[in-house]
Amino acid sequence: MPLKYISLVTLTVQNSALILVMHYSRIMPTSTSTPNAPRYFTSTAVFLNEVIKLAICAAVALRDGKRRDDASFSLGVFGKEVFGGDAWKLMIPAALYTLQNNLQYVAVSNLDAASFQVTYQLKILTTALFSVTMLHRSLSLLKWISLILLTAGVAIVQLPTSSSPAASHTTTDMNPTLGLVAVLVACLISGLAGVYFEKVLKGTSATLWVRNVQLSCFSLIPAIIGMVSKDGVQIRDLGFFWGYNPVVWGAIMLQAAGGIVVALCVAYADNIMKNFATSVSILISFIASVYLFSFVITMNFVIGCSVVLFATYLYTKPDAPKKEGYLPAPAHAPNEDGKKDERQA
Repeated sequence: MPLKYISLVTLTVQNSALILVMHYSRIMPTSTSTPNAPRYFTSTAVFLNEVIKLAICAAVALRDGKRRDDASFSLGVFGKEVFGGDAWKLMIPAALYTLQNNLQYVAVSNLDAASFQVTYQLKILTTALFSVTMLHRSLSLLKWISLILLTAGVAIVQLPTSSSPAASHTTTDMNPTLGLVAVLVACLISGLAGVYFEKVLKGTSATLWVRNVQLSCFSLIPAIIGMVSKDGVQIRDLGFFWGYNPVVWGAIMLQAAGGIVVALCVAYADNIMKNFATSVSILISFIASVYLFSFVITMNFVIGCSVVLFATYLYTKPDAPKKEGYLPAPAHAPNEDGKKDERQA
């Protein structure tokens, strides 16, 4: 199987698990007796996410560098690859991704999983918009229709019904307005950061893993700033790993893996295909929720699933060739004047 499809399948599975685990980590019962204490500090989770990504990407990049040029490769050469040249270009998407990760935690803390998943699919349209404006990518009318249908289909799948007995892990601590604003801004940032990173990645000779090391290194700076400014006092009083448990660690590991898989998708596919894989993962998450959270499959799910599958078919369908007049395609080579022979075969 081509690496392109392997990365897309992996991203689909990772996203399916991430949303469920991340949301549960923010609403699960706590065993702490400290009043007004947080479940855990999400800013530390974002920081650890970047540290784990940095460690994985650095290890792979070092191994890749030794394999390419074992004789002359050294840590000094690797350092120049990471921090030399146009590495500064990664500062912008690094800051954007860090902000996006923090906003995701705000959103899943204040919205139920279904609402978060549906609204977060607006990043498909923002990605397409930035792809057209920044990468000068041309999308046919059919593909624009498929993007709209995909978004509508995912929304239909997750629409709540008044008669649905589906269980919901909502709490009185949730602020839906704050969650909605957070996820909308995260969608905008996701589209901009993803397309910007794709432009940098495909316009350079640096390897994918070196670019990811650069991205993680530059992400540590805004992550530390956010951690200190947001939770610095409480971290000092309660500790860095306050409230951590296997579920929290699972969310961190899944998010770290997602960043690496997304980079693979950007390199071997494109951002819009990546977002389609993410959308399919919502359907998987919905099915998993039937067993985990006692959700009930409704007519909305059946209709929405059909729309999503149809939209995926439309997007992957090749565009019809453009017709140039009514004459059949020329059957002969150009004549001496450099013009095509328009005689019929």
